[in-house]
Amino acid sequence: MHFRQLEIFRAVMISGSASRAAELLSITQPAVSRALVELEESLGFSLFDRVKGRLVPTPEGQMFFRDVNTSFVGLDRLRASAARIRDFGSGSLRIASMAAFGTTVVPKAIHAFRKKHPQIAITLQVLSSSAVRDLVANQQFDIGLAADEVDLSGVDHRVFGSFPAVLALPPGHPLAEKPVITPTDLHGQPFIALAPEDRARHRITEILDEAGARPEIVVETPSAGTICALVLEGVGVGLVNPAATDGYAQRGLIFRPFKPDVQFKSHLLFRPDAQKAQLVKAFVGELLTFRNKVTMQHHLR
Repeated sequence: MHFRQLEIFRAVMISGSASRAAELLSITQPAVSRALVELEESLGFSLFDRVKGRLVPTPEGQMFFRDVNTSFVGLDRLRASAARIRDFGSGSLRIASMAAFGTTVVPKAIHAFRKKHPQIAITLQVLSSSAVRDLVANQQFDIGLAADEVDLSGVDHRVFGSFPAVLALPPGHPLAEKPVITPTDLHGQPFIALAPEDRARHRITEILDEAGARPEIVVETPSAGTICALVLEGVGVGLVNPAATDGYAQRGLIFRPFKPDVQFKSHLLFRPDAQKAQLVKAFVGELLTFRNKVTMQHHLR
């Protein structure tokens, strides 16, 4: 059994015929047929039934293909890794972030990090907190930023921050006249809420219920950035993580403190084997710098 035989077998399975596999691999169709026969002889079982000139995978062939394909996926990752090393140098960093930080704090941290480490290849994905946790727990990503509702088992973690909610208001809204917003101010207001599974949503609901305040929920969304966009369009008002508000004040959105405090809590997640890596430590340092700037900006409002 040789690598070339496996490559040809996989090409036939993916393309559906020997002729198409020959085209994909730039070889002749007889060479494909010969390689398949040799592979079957080395394995001791048939990979295909020959039916009227067509190759129909046997159950054994389908089972074998699953393992072969898994191996090739691993090879594809090795090729991608080699390309990154060739193009960017000897290091890479894979970051997954929840949306509140993925379009604000994290891009700024990446910009600062690359000034000091221009040779490092960086991958960034902005996903739900649960998807971020899974990527880090499965050791596919080095660093994750997730909200506090995620399962922390299987990952190293530390608190990233706790940010008090602010109320996002469209330009000209009557509540903009108030220096601080309270639960009763939101009674009857068209309200854009976070997704039901969000822990901050639970905390907001508890505070509103205690005050007897009943906003009119018009939209639910998991993203604070989406809440800001909807508020800017005049859909309603919404409580958001201040880390997600970057750039919206310049577009006319108004933010006011909300009392009592509702905290948006978040965690940094690490692969168990990655927390000691120098690149990870360096990037976390940049994240903390920009986290602190968000905190300072909030206090100055």
